[in-house]
Amino acid sequence: MADAGSSQVAETRRPQIYPVLTDAELKRIDHFGERKRFRDGDFLARTGQDGPGMCVVLSGRIVILRHAGLGHISPIVEMGPGEFAAELAELSGQPALVDVRAIGDVDSLIIPPDGLRALMVAEAELGERLMRSLILRRVFLIESNAAGPILVGELTLPGMIRLQSFLTRNGQPYSVIDPERDPDAAQMIARLSPDPEDYPLAVCPDGTILRNPSEQELAICIGLLDQNAEPRLYDIAIVGAGPAGLSTAVYAASEGLQVLVVETRAFGGQAGASNRIENYLGFPTGITGQALTARAFVQAQKFGAQFIIPLSVAHLDCSGGLERPMTLEMDDGWRVQARTVVIASGARYRKLALPNLGQFLNRGIWYWASPIEAKLCANAEVIIVGGGNSAGQAAVFLAAHAAKVWILVRGEGLAETMSRYLIDRIDAASNIEVLAATEIVELIGSEQDGLQKVRWRDRTSGEDTVRLIRHVFLFLGAAPATEWLKDCGIDVDRTGFIRTGTDVEAPCPDRPPQAYETNVQGVFAVGDVRYCSVKRVGAAIGEGANVVAAVHGVLQAIHAAE
Repeated sequence: MADAGSSQVAETRRPQIYPVLTDAELKRIDHFGERKRFRDGDFLARTGQDGPGMCVVLSGRIVILRHAGLGHISPIVEMGPGEFAAELAELSGQPALVDVRAIGDVDSLIIPPDGLRALMVAEAELGERLMRSLILRRVFLIESNAAGPILVGELTLPGMIRLQSFLTRNGQPYSVIDPERDPDAAQMIARLSPDPEDYPLAVCPDGTILRNPSEQELAICIGLLDQNAEPRLYDIAIVGAGPAGLSTAVYAASEGLQVLVVETRAFGGQAGASNRIENYLGFPTGITGQALTARAFVQAQKFGAQFIIPLSVAHLDCSGGLERPMTLEMDDGWRVQARTVVIASGARYRKLALPNLGQFLNRGIWYWASPIEAKLCANAEVIIVGGGNSAGQAAVFLAAHAAKVWILVRGEGLAETMSRYLIDRIDAASNIEVLAATEIVELIGSEQDGLQKVRWRDRTSGEDTVRLIRHVFLFLGAAPATEWLKDCGIDVDRTGFIRTGTDVEAPCPDRPPQAYETNVQGVFAVGDVRYCSVKRVGAAIGEGANVVAAVHGVLQAIHAAE
């Protein structure tokens, strides 16, 4: 196997990344696909186009090619008999991230996405090896910038940071080109003559160039969001892909239900942005929120759950009772029907009550702390507002990059709102300082230059302090994302959290309300969006697993009435 582009991959991991199937294993998987012959130079898959699925080489050789830049194509690896061309895109049926080309005549076994998922379930041991390979190949593409869209623009542009964050949070590979340093990018920009508001440019795998695209426009262009999918009837529609929604998807799909998950921005929710979760069962050394939720995301896809990202639900029509399915209407007008709905839309961080706050979004005001933001804060002072675990995790993470981290809390300290292990970490950090009974009263800067200074006030003494600080991270409590439910009659408390179970009137008069069931039959709520829920990752995952049993009960009632 000649490897021309994976020098960054550890030698010891190569057998896991590029496993060779035995003759016995090839016979076992033969019925999951269809045999096909390719001539020299034929493409088995093309970047940016819908791929056929996993391509297993039976005889001959193939080469995997990456689009390494603007018009540059280079080989990643050659493969021979028993090897296969596939990564996570082939599991979910998304467009190919690389070219696959025949070297000489090639006999192959083409396993489509649904066949690949069936293989994963039916052949547990082999499926584990294949899944590990698919995941490691995606990691390689991400770490080596070997595939995906190309973002063109200055690295500090708010739009660049926004798009990088979106792609990173969704586990999508991409590369970045600064026109001031790359002559190819400079030539392309000179040819396109973009206006300043056109930046950043996004070059999609199929060559399409987008000017300052929204996350949804970029997702459509790279095939993450398939707006041509035909609306269909699902057993369960899950709104939100945080820990509760992902857990619901895994358990429901693994039990044979037709599952659709709709997510506004990225899988993982707030938990996905956590830099390190150290009190989650089974991970003694801790795990990042991205790693934990990415595993659940792939796991749900393995069992056949479908994801729509990024798209928001604008309206839920639940007026038909059990006689007809409910309809979810998206913010772009697309509609889908489901027999049951699980609301796992979570909660958003609250915003500071300052008139110019929106002016500095992605220009110094941040709602998560990832390596992208950390680079911008190198050797600078930063402020974290909030006293919960998310704030503590961000403070510990940023302390390794920033010169000084200020934690501002309105209360008397962290003891009542933060886990002890995080408080101990903060106390041990020489460059973290906690200011109790303190709040920000003014943000100073401009939309062009971004945030420049911050004024905060000691609520006890009334004394103000102004410092040259250009980055503020907000982790302020949570407000439920339930505005889209207003026409459905679902019972919420005064702040918008959804009441469930014994806190609501039973939706069906001949039985008590089921756990996590709302006052509308067939509609459930789990995770942070639920009234009186425990705001912990473990609790959300448990609720997602448990609600599936109640969903089965409703589905049985529907089928009995049909």
